[in-house]
Amino acid sequence: MTIAPLQPPWPGTLTPRERFRRQLHRQPVDRCFNMEFGYWNDNFVRWPIFREHGIRSNEEADRFFNFDPVATVGSPWICPAFPEEEISRTDATRILRNSDGLLAEVPLDGHDTIPHFIESSIQCPADWERIKHERFDPDHPGRRPDLAGWSVRHPPDRTYPLGVNCGSMIGKVRDLLTVEGLAYAIADYPEMVEDMVETSCVLVERFLDAVLPALACDFASGWEDICCNSGPLVPVDFFRSVVVPRYQRINEKLHRHGIDLWWVDCDGDVRPLIPHFLAGGVNILFPWEVNGSGHPGEALDRWGPDLKIMGGVDKMALLKGRDAIRRWLDSLAPWVEQGGFIPFCDHRCPPDVDPDDYLFYLELKKDLFGRIRTHPSGAGSPAG
Repeated sequence: MTIAPLQPPWPGTLTPRERFRRQLHRQPVDRCFNMEFGYWNDNFVRWPIFREHGIRSNEEADRFFNFDPVATVGSPWICPAFPEEEISRTDATRILRNSDGLLAEVPLDGHDTIPHFIESSIQCPADWERIKHERFDPDHPGRRPDLAGWSVRHPPDRTYPLGVNCGSMIGKVRDLLTVEGLAYAIADYPEMVEDMVETSCVLVERFLDAVLPALACDFASGWEDICCNSGPLVPVDFFRSVVVPRYQRINEKLHRHGIDLWWVDCDGDVRPLIPHFLAGGVNILFPWEVNGSGHPGEALDRWGPDLKIMGGVDKMALLKGRDAIRRWLDSLAPWVEQGGFIPFCDHRCPPDVDPDDYLFYLELKKDLFGRIRTHPSGAGSPAG
């Protein structure tokens, strides 16, 4: 589908690829990298600006708002995935088996919400051994990277940053077991849980061994979602002793190919895990949920240049109107200026945000962070 952009891209003198790398390395840039995390599915139904322009997905919205482009390549975790099927339904809900093999209760009307997970397909080590054999074979054809196609689509002289997805060491294990199931499994079957983490790591290592020699990537990405608003969903000692060594193995491969930027998407209060993320080589936290982790500037000051943040624009401020939006963006300005921080909404933007206020937010962000600057180093130069 052809997307007619709502507005031109922010002006600049660097390519998005140069800007992304320089900003996260705290080097001078022409202006802030412009991106957003995305929107709930309900936004595409409820927001007139999306409906009237035929925007139906986050990828289309990125083109519609003309954000700086970012691309990633990755490999599946479960392969083949569990077949999705409906088990039963009531007047208000459906019971589904999802692609992770979980029984999940979801609203019958399909509105966006976190499913209520009822049961995992893994109840004991014997279940894991069977599913590991069926769905985690590193040699499954579905895991074979499309190196030829990716090399054509993402050539070495591209102008946008390209990431290599390093998957999940514990977040997807949590998905597979449920939060409650993971808590019991760490206590009852710790060897099984560690084998699940090790299996996840081996799949990523095999993928990186195939991809990194063939494709020049600018950063690594990952997903964990292993924290809630009150802190980690796993014991910190477990994370340090079981998860971090696997990060370190992956990080060694990344560094061998010149990749020193690695973001992990983790919601909630991530602060207790930051020293351990950093020890493993993960140096960018994303999307930095303010309600859990506080103002991003506090963490950037505390951990210094070792830590970088992407996100950190309080979604609650977007819900409170234009004065709150302005106050929040003004509060971020010193850390945007120093680098190592790319601001955007601290999760998918919820549909309850007034779309006119959201457009105000995007325009204000441009006014504050999108103006071309000139630096003594020559990284930015006046527009000609």
